[in-house]
Formats: sequence, structure tokens, C-alpha cells
Amino acid sequence: MKIPRALSVLLSVMVSLVPASAQEVRIVPRPDARIAATPLPIHIGGRAVRLGTAATSNYQRQWPGSYFETAFDGSAIYLKIGAGDVILHVLVDDRPPVPLVKPREGLYLLDGLPPGPHRLRVEIVTESQAGPSSFGGFYPAEGTKPMPLRPRARQIEFIGDSHTVGYGNTSPSRQCTADQIWATTDTSQGIAGLIARRYGADYQVNAISGRGVVRNYGGFAADTLPMAYPFLLFDKAERYSDASWQPQLIIIALGTNDFSTPLKTGEKWPSRDALHADFEASYVRFVGDLRRRNPQARFVLWATDLAGGEIDTEVRKVVDKLRATGEHRVDYIAMRGLATTGCDYHPSTADDRMIADALSQVIDRQPAIWRRALPRTIP
Repeated sequence: MKIPRALSVLLSVMVSLVPASAQEVRIVPRPDARIAATPLPIHIGGRAVRLGTAATSNYQRQWPGSYFETAFDGSAIYLKIGAGDVILHVLVDDRPPVPLVKPREGLYLLDGLPPGPHRLRVEIVTESQAGPSSFGGFYPAEGTKPMPLRPRARQIEFIGDSHTVGYGNTSPSRQCTADQIWATTDTSQGIAGLIARRYGADYQVNAISGRGVVRNYGGFAADTLPMAYPFLLFDKAERYSDASWQPQLIIIALGTNDFSTPLKTGEKWPSRDALHADFEASYVRFVGDLRRRNPQARFVLWATDLAGGEIDTEVRKVVDKLRATGEHRVDYIAMRGLATTGCDYHPSTADDRMIADALSQVIDRQPAIWRRALPRTIP
């Protein structure tokens, strides 16, 4: 399904307000508008690198689930959309998201809001493996004033593969073209978005479809997830570091791509047993590295019963080995009974809700997870 260019930018999007109001929210391109030199304060969810100076407020990102937020008092605001093919969801306060599919790069005006305080969020919901995209920040319209912006006290990090990304989770069919996979992937409706909203948390989604711990899907050559993980973007030009990112909870789902396809001639493992041993040792080492970076975090690992139960068996062994080394702040969930009606037999949004419910049961048994709270105001 090729997305028509006519739909690549929504020139005017109207959303009914709740409760009912005569006013309507619109997002319209305003390429020639004159805007203030100083952008509004911004809160970024996920990894992003600033390009240029603070005045230009241009951010580049590539990992899934990224989002940008601001708070203001007024009835209108400008946002700058940068280069890169993305599907954006624009959310104002508690209103339903306004989708922008492959919007053109440029300046947009969001208006039609009732005067007063608002929180605005722009989130990227599809995957960007092919290359990064950029976002140019928020700028006040006439009469609009910035408001204090507080990140959430709770932080959750999600690490994984396509199941964590939300690959094709909104698709009505398992058979999908590449364009359909892209168009029906919605990280915000996936496990990460559901869990983060349930607990009122900021979150990162550090996941890449097709990647494993030691082996990618079908044995294809590319960085595995642990190899790509330390970096801001997939080009590995700059390592990620942010002292304010201290997640209380890290949820990991890896192993599907290591084991869902048979070994091929020329791969480095002479047998399935050798692959198992490498996977277990490497996964334990990866979690150990995460522990050193996040001494306060609790881990939850989960896996499906796909591949004849091989993934479940291997991840259980990883958890057992972690506990044997003294890592006791770790839980494990085996997910069974998924319908996998998304693209290419991936979890659907119904499956995502089922996984999120199972994860929540484990999280709720550990209320001490949330005792550390570090609220701060963005200048």
C-alpha cells in the first residue's frame, strides 16, 4: 500500500473538543510566518541529539517512540517539523491524537485552542531504521507564553526488537508490504506506550526490529541490539549519555530473532548448542552492563512461547544465571496465547494490551520501584 502524496501532509486537521465546543483544533502549514527567535522550553522523551545552537532548537532522533513536549498559556503555537519520513501524533492536553503522515519539512501553526494553559506533545509512532528524522521545536504564537514544564517522576526504559517497537501492530492482516508495515507500526499503541501511560511515566524505547542479542533475524548482517544500544543514533557516531535518565524500571524482550530462524551455512555457531551458550553469556553480560549504568533499576525480562518454546527456555536460563550471580531485582514473564495477527505474524494491539496487562501485574507487586522520584523543572 503506497501512501498517496496527497495524504503526506494534512493541510487542515480538525478535532472535536471534549467536552463539546464550538472551537476546533487545526494544524496548518505556515512556511512564511515570522516567529520568535527563542523557542519554548522542550521536554524530550527518548534519545535525541541537538543540531546547531539552542536558538535553532533542532533535534535529531532515530530510536522508536521519541516524543517532544512543551507547556504554554495561549490559544495557538508553532511547531517546526524537520526532515525525515515519519508518522507524527500531535496531542493537546487529553484530546485524541492528530496524525500527520509524512509531513513536509517546515513550520506549522496549531490553533483553535481555548485560551489558557495547555500541554502539547508530538510523538513519532513509526520506525526509522533507514535514517534519522528531526524536529525543530515549538515557538510561541502572538499572545502565547511559556509555562513551567515538569518531566514525570517515573521513568521506564524498554529494550527489545520488533515486539517492543510495535511492528505492524495496527494491521488488519498478517500479509503486508514494506509500505504497509511502516504505515501500521504504532509504538504509542504498543507495549511501551500502554505501560508508560498506565504509570504516568516518561519512557525510552531502545528497540530495533529484526535484531537479537547475538544473532539477527535469518542471520542477516547488522549490529545486534547490544551493539547498537550505547549510541544516540544508529550510525554510532556519538555515544548516549544523560545524567537525568535514571529509569526505575527496565523492561527487556530479546531472543526472538536469535532463535526464530534456522542457522545457515557460514554463520559462526557450529551448532544450536553453541548459539545457546553464546546467547546466554551475552545476554547476562548485557544486563550486567545495564545494571552498572542503572544501579537503582528493577529489570523485567519477558519472552514468548514462539519457536517451539526455544526463546522462553533460553531467556529463563538467562534469568537463572543472573540470579546465580546475585542479581535478584529481576523478574521474568513467559507470554503465551498471543494471536499474532499483526504484520508478518507479529503481536496485534490486542496482544500488546495482553502483554502490558501481564507486565503490570508484575510491576504492581513491586511498589518500591517508584520510591525514587526526581521531578525537575525544565528551564
